Amino acid sequence: MKKRAVITGGAGFIGSWLCDRLIKEGMQVVCLDNLITGRLQNIEHLFGNKDFTFFHHDVTNFIHIPGKVDYILHFASPASPLDYLQFPIQTMKVGSLGTHKALGLAKEKKAVFLLASTSEVYGDPLIHPQTEDYWGNVNPLGPRGVYDEAKRFSESITMAYNRFHNVSTRIARIFNTYGPRMRINDGRALPAFISQALLGEPVTIFGDGSQTRSFCFVDDLVEGLLSLLLSDEIYPVNLGNPDEITIRQFAEEVIEWTGSNSKITYLDLPEDDPKVRQPDITRAKNILGWQPKIDRKTGVLSTIDYFKKELAKNS
Repeated sequence: MKKRAVITGGAGFIGSWLCDRLIKEGMQVVCLDNLITGRLQNIEHLFGNKDFTFFHHDVTNFIHIPGKVDYILHFASPASPLDYLQFPIQTMKVGSLGTHKALGLAKEKKAVFLLASTSEVYGDPLIHPQTEDYWGNVNPLGPRGVYDEAKRFSESITMAYNRFHNVSTRIARIFNTYGPRMRINDGRALPAFISQALLGEPVTIFGDGSQTRSFCFVDDLVEGLLSLLLSDEIYPVNLGNPDEITIRQFAEEVIEWTGSNSKITYLDLPEDDPKVRQPDITRAKNILGWQPKIDRKTGVLSTIDYFKKELAKNS
């Protein structure tokens, strides 16, 4: 009997790559997505695959999956600032009610549960780089709080199900991830930079560009997630690329690698935007034997090729 995995948010950017990877691993995959930010085009290549099933479903409602389930990977949530500012209530609900429903399914099926948490639980950090034992610096009343606090609640209820119901749980704190299947207009830095550069438009930076991020290519992240899923580690593990870069330098690289003549323009920094972001991945290295392998130029060039095709389709 093949192992069977349920992926909530499976039509999203990271979720869809997980669908591919688990099927390649020999598993059957059930994908749940309400398509608020997920896209059918991310998974349509799997529709003829006997090991893949898609249900259009909002996981804040009761989840019923007949038959056995071995793994549940909870990736349902708006994940970019543009999305969770547009859907603040849905973001809070999927982080709370959705996580509760997904954990309930894991309890019923005696399945391993993996939570897609985020580096945003660290907020605008006062410790750098960020380690898993840092509790964070989050403004619960700010506009970004709907995402940050939803994920912090998700982690708490996941640990409660582990301790009280003996559900086998994993928590991945995912740092900035990029790659093909990102939406052009999702509001995150890389899609914005690439699309603006390819269209010859000004490349917009929020703030003065001195804030830092650490960008991980999606293939590397998926390997880390699979390693965590198959491990016995119940406490949070940072998954990201510790290669830190300023947003200004990143924009300059994108302009160079696209061969664009675009100039950089500056806009006001959004409220509570983190000044620094860099994962300490010591735990991932020691526990999972994982670290990123794909350098930024290789990953960004692959993403540029994807966006060229997307822009051509939309032109």
